[in-house]
Amino acid sequence: MNTSESNPTTTIHATGEATGFIPAPGNRGKPITVIGTPAIRAGFDAKCLEQALNSRGAPGVQDLILNPDAHAGYGAPVGCVLVSPTHIYPGPVGVDIKCSMSLLQLDLPADAVAGSEVRRALIQAITARTPTGAGRGQRHAPKARAVDEVTGRRVVVEGASPGVCAALGIPPEWAARCEDAAHVGHNQQADDLEARFEYLRTVGRQAKFAEKIRQLGSYGGGNHFGECEVVRVADNERARRAAAVFGLRDNGVAFLSHCGSRGFGHDLAQGQFRALQQHFAVWGLPLPGGDRELVYAPLGTPEADAYLDDMALGANFATVNHLLINALVLDAFQEVIPGTRGSLVYFISHNIARPERVAGEKCWVHRKGATRAVPGGHNSLKGTPFSETGHPILLPGNPTAGSCVMVADAGAEQSCFSVNHGAGRQKGRKAAIRELDQRTVDEELAAHDILSNCRQYPKDEAPAAYKDFNAVLDSVRLAGLATEVARLRARFVIKDADESLGGAA
Repeated sequence: MNTSESNPTTTIHATGEATGFIPAPGNRGKPITVIGTPAIRAGFDAKCLEQALNSRGAPGVQDLILNPDAHAGYGAPVGCVLVSPTHIYPGPVGVDIKCSMSLLQLDLPADAVAGSEVRRALIQAITARTPTGAGRGQRHAPKARAVDEVTGRRVVVEGASPGVCAALGIPPEWAARCEDAAHVGHNQQADDLEARFEYLRTVGRQAKFAEKIRQLGSYGGGNHFGECEVVRVADNERARRAAAVFGLRDNGVAFLSHCGSRGFGHDLAQGQFRALQQHFAVWGLPLPGGDRELVYAPLGTPEADAYLDDMALGANFATVNHLLINALVLDAFQEVIPGTRGSLVYFISHNIARPERVAGEKCWVHRKGATRAVPGGHNSLKGTPFSETGHPILLPGNPTAGSCVMVADAGAEQSCFSVNHGAGRQKGRKAAIRELDQRTVDEELAAHDILSNCRQYPKDEAPAAYKDFNAVLDSVRLAGLATEVARLRARFVIKDADESLGGAA
């Protein structure tokens, strides 16, 4: 099969039911791999495809994958994988370093959260511990866990070390359920991060560190959220076996979280973009596709070392942020439903660059709005609880369609062991606010008996602002990348909104 589909700027050649390719610029090198059914492929906007071509043609890039949730992003599309053995690219990581998903399984049956009064009490208890909002931190939540500057320094240098977990009341065994519990510097040494952090403080680039560290244990704004779920394990032997390894409980209550490195990671990323853009301007270097957001640094240069160190600092913040949120959420459930116990299923990133072996060669695999997807038996999973099954893949959809836990299939090798990171936007934020009807948005959630801490659910985060989640998952399945283990059905959602009653509504 080798048909083609026309797009306003680019032709995607189909190679299968949910796969295709775009020739690399000038037909030089491996084509861009496209994952998606014909309907999904036809939905890629022109800017997204332009960014994909610019990224594929950039220096040192040897592979690019476009996932079914792809849409225009920062330099590179959100929903892409960029592979390079020689260069590091901040754009295909993004400004929210190590934006991630985590899932907490509770030992509660679905009936425990059936009543609206219980769910309202849980919303109130959680928001009292984990504030939402772009500028909000611990001082906005009366039951948050305070993090002082000394502990904060350990967080960004050590990640989820035993000492950091003990200091913040995080169960230490949760670190084993992280894709990466801790990140080290460019020379694979924690000392690199100590030195880099001291340098940033000395030159005044972390003057507000005490303020930023107080954002640990909070969601922030935008598309970040916390969501109470009921787990529905798929009715087949493979799904049941994987669910048992993952620690998922069929018809049990779980809590899904989406957030990243907050203001600390954002400042690090923006500082790197500014520094590299200035470097390009001083040396008169050409920008890939003329795009200032596609700056890069050759590995081994001082510029690359600085970026890798800053990325690691931000990633460590994000890791501990998620683990602390989960500890606080468990506290909230225990306050409302005494005796509740919880265990971390997994924590996995979708905005990070990692050193991995691709076709036998060490490369930096940049996942921008993309999730690692490694099947059982892969060498990288040796020594983990998931060596035989493959690790959990956490994919947020939307409250009404649900979210999904998947496990990788052998076919994931074609996508550099990656899948999408969620549904992906089909409407920009301004378009969603302009075009969607507030009453319809709120009534849709009410019809599904989904509660929220928001007086009015944010229109730019409404289900209609995102692609059809089931169609996206069909693309993943038909391409042979991953298989569904469980669907997560939302019971309540915690989001940022301009007008929020903090659970009292």
